[in-house]
Amino acid sequence: MSDAPMQPEPKALAPDSPDIFAAAIEATPVQMADLIRYRDLLEEWNGRMNLVGPSALASFWSRHALDSAQLLKLAPDALRWADLGTGAGLPGLVLAILLKGRPGAKIYLVESLAKRCRFLSEVVAELNLPAEVVNARAEDVQLTVDIVTARAVAALPRLLNFAEPCLKAGARALFLKGQAAETELSQARAGWRLDARLIASLSDPDGRIVDIRSAKRVRQH
Repeated sequence: MSDAPMQPEPKALAPDSPDIFAAAIEATPVQMADLIRYRDLLEEWNGRMNLVGPSALASFWSRHALDSAQLLKLAPDALRWADLGTGAGLPGLVLAILLKGRPGAKIYLVESLAKRCRFLSEVVAELNLPAEVVNARAEDVQLTVDIVTARAVAALPRLLNFAEPCLKAGARALFLKGQAAETELSQARAGWRLDARLIASLSDPDGRIVDIRSAKRVRQH
């Protein structure tokens, strides 16, 4: 029998551990501090205005933060983003935190509800993020950006209508979708000529990212 001292058992990480998230996206300690503060603010404000459901907080790291952060792996050089219907800031605030400090970075957080904009503005100000809150309907905003994104906003045919001003200005689209992504893409092709592909999500085995390089309306005869 060995006389070597017994090593303590490694501490098991919870499924929604921020440590697992940090390792998955190689987040820095500074980025993680900002993300943790964002989550704390989200929980604090959620008690007042129901920004997200309880399940969103319970699976914040493994589902929602990772869902948002994975977009940067698909467009690592993109600095200017528009997040349409950002709601509580997913994915926009996560992207802003991860791009903080990059010269030229700017995230437009487009949200039509004023009460959500108050929350977004507080997070942006407290964390000094490279983001601008735009209190407007998505289809009424024309922004020149590298990427237009959205999460849980509308089915793809309707979402393309919202994103059309950005797409016309040359943006690439990265839309976070669920298991209906393929059906929605087929439906969208009835009214749009699309250069698009579906990418498997890192955060959800049923999730997909709709990557659209170009989109033009089909003329109806």
